[in-house]
Amino acid sequence: MRPITTAEILNLVEYERVREARRRAVIELKRERRVSVGRYLSFVFENHETVWFQIQEMVRAERIVDDARIAEEVEVYNSLLPRPGELAATMFIEIGEAAQVKPVLDTLLGIDVGGHVRLEVGPHVVPGVFEAGHSDEELGKLSAVHFVRFALPPAARGAFADAAVALACDHPGDRGRTVLEPAVRRRLAEDLA
Repeated sequence: MRPITTAEILNLVEYERVREARRRAVIELKRERRVSVGRYLSFVFENHETVWFQIQEMVRAERIVDDARIAEEVEVYNSLLPRPGELAATMFIEIGEAAQVKPVLDTLLGIDVGGHVRLEVGPHVVPGVFEAGHSDEELGKLSAVHFVRFALPPAARGAFADAAVALACDHPGDRGRTVLEPAVRRRLAEDLA
């Protein structure tokens, strides 16, 4: 997937002019890239447009106008884009009641290790590889937001467009399996192309 360049980042005034339209477009795009699994997990598969929007929103929120700082943001966020042959997603642990946040996060400790989260492409099982630094089992801490990659071997990439594709979790704190809707699978197949 083509990385985002600093030239694509709009200045604050230009972005304000188009922000509402771009925001609506990204919300719609994310509907076709979101997969819920189990009781608490939601995955948004990232692409060029979703990451561009995150950068623009960060630049806007932090009022960043310095070219060097914008370049730093672009570099950091480009790491969220899938590399060739893989899909990349932000995993959200969504807990509706504030009083349940800590207890639920405690039950989900270790979800980011041990292959609990996987992508199933027909007979191919692709374990999710999580970005480090979002949990600490020794301290009993788990972030509610994680970044996960699925590196698909050639056979799984070849089967992706036609096979049943599911996202699954088998952690004791949350289990589930969701077969991807055709629109989601089409979007993700485009990412792999």
